[in-house]
Amino acid sequence: MIRPRPFRVAALAAVVGAIATSSAAASPLQLLPFEHPAAPQVTAYAPVETEAPAETPARFRRQVVNYPTNEAPGTIIVDTPNTYLYFVLGGGRAIRYGIGIGREGFTWSGVKTIEKKAEWPDWTPPPEMLERQPYLPRFMAGGPGNPLGARAMYLSGSVYRIHGTNAPHTIGQRVSSGCIRLVNADVEDLYNRVKVGAKVIVLPMPERSAAKRVGQGIY
Repeated sequence: MIRPRPFRVAALAAVVGAIATSSAAASPLQLLPFEHPAAPQVTAYAPVETEAPAETPARFRRQVVNYPTNEAPGTIIVDTPNTYLYFVLGGGRAIRYGIGIGREGFTWSGVKTIEKKAEWPDWTPPPEMLERQPYLPRFMAGGPGNPLGARAMYLSGSVYRIHGTNAPHTIGQRVSSGCIRLVNADVEDLYNRVKVGAKVIVLPMPERSAAKRVGQGIY
């Protein structure tokens, strides 16, 4: 019987130990600043609002629908009761987006225009909001953790905006202080379509006629 020489045993142990050590050292390298092994793509910052794992209901996903209206193409119509926003295309069609709206006591209606647009907007809570929620920051720079999301469209003569959100589970809910929110992908799509000066019609909560106009998806 051939017995292994001591130096061979020692060499083999050294190789095994080196492999184990290198594997252990490699593990931390997989934990990039924006990743977590149990939940990929978890960001390193702490967003103001975090995404829920639930998928957005089909009816709130962006789609082209039949929507007869006399309003000019490019007009935005906010169907408050049904939590939809329509971007009028003309020819009896519109793009429909799911939205989050003002909570009870914070809904409003009227006709505005898009006063200005901003990408990754900064957020400065208005005095009225700070009075109700004094713990809020006085200023927050734009970015993925900002509650205004990826884009904002400012409504004339008001503190209200159509903006993005990092909390897609709030779409279809009455959660804001009067602003109209869309998921970031949808607000980016709308932002690229709407022009400064565009008309924005916000229907009142009691308005139910809009529910009769909700169309079926064309494609």
